[in-house]
Amino acid sequence: MAIDKAAILERLKTVMDPELHRDIVTLNMVTNVAYCDGLADITVTLPKSAAGIKEMLEGRIREALRELNLAKVEVSFAYRLTAAEQEAATANGGGQEQAEEQAEQSPQDVARASNPLPSVKHVIAVGAGKGGVGKSTVSVNLAVALARSGAKVGIMDGDIYGPSLPTMLGTDKLELKTIGNMIVPFEMHGVKVTTIGALVEDDKPLIWRGPMAHGAFKQLATQTDWGDLDYLIIDLPPGTGDVPLTLSQLLPLAGAVVVCTPQKVAQDDAVRALKMFEQLDINILGVVENMSYFIGNDGVEYDIFGRGGAEMMAQENGVPFLGSIPINMGLRKNSDAGDPTANFEDSKLGEELMNVAKRLTHQVSLSGPEDWTPSISIS
Repeated sequence: MAIDKAAILERLKTVMDPELHRDIVTLNMVTNVAYCDGLADITVTLPKSAAGIKEMLEGRIREALRELNLAKVEVSFAYRLTAAEQEAATANGGGQEQAEEQAEQSPQDVARASNPLPSVKHVIAVGAGKGGVGKSTVSVNLAVALARSGAKVGIMDGDIYGPSLPTMLGTDKLELKTIGNMIVPFEMHGVKVTTIGALVEDDKPLIWRGPMAHGAFKQLATQTDWGDLDYLIIDLPPGTGDVPLTLSQLLPLAGAVVVCTPQKVAQDDAVRALKMFEQLDINILGVVENMSYFIGNDGVEYDIFGRGGAEMMAQENGVPFLGSIPINMGLRKNSDAGDPTANFEDSKLGEELMNVAKRLTHQVSLSGPEDWTPSISIS
């Protein structure tokens, strides 16, 4: 059986309200269903007076979904006032906020309502459908480019299974500091940085199940003293899984950037990443084509992987294209040395990186008040 939102809703139609003896879908109690790669997140909205049946309903929901063999099911509950309860609350001079509560909530609605980082203006996720396409390289250089434009920027190494930022930003030799239960971020190349790599031994493999990954990601995001930021870049693990779902429920996002190389096989995986973000109600800010072309010592540009493939994929899926980044010996060398600032001393590479950042800020400005987004000038 193909598993999607419709299939999950069909199974939920077998779950009956124990008092009304009608299914919870027909009763409009199921107010959100999000599904991605075996992970289902379901929100059920009950009348406030029916809070006592929550555990019973959750058990019936899990039983109904058992035959779908989902990897993980998250069931959360919200509450609303019935018309009679609203009338009584209004008559008593209170409860208006509860009476006006929206019945339908996406994961991002939940995140916006309980935003744990109110001093961060724009949270941007950088993801990829597969590993090896340079997602962390793009994340780091976007963060540095935005900082060079005058913005206050932070970057979080959300790739908790294989953190790359300690090497790319040169934090691997620094000692982590905390104040109380808050992590003090490193400040490198004009960017505030936090990474799981600072909390574990360099050669220790991170073999974590979903709940452990969820907890580590949440701690890094919410227990880092970010201060006031214009942008927080989050470098996600490759592929689709627990961490993007956790992010969608935890932080309100300005949107996501998907990194892709030109080949068809990379495009296929990038499309899965696009669909994942769409299912999680996260705006797609654009696609970046990394390793787009190579400039030889003779000055000739070589399209090793088929330049333009990611741009075509973006057009076919109706999402913005933010630009291309070439294969560059200096970029590799500077990443290994933890010195991304040096990338901007190369006029050609620096211009490409700043152009990608400029297009990104434009897309962010379309998702919120213009005065939130610093402008970038290229000199």
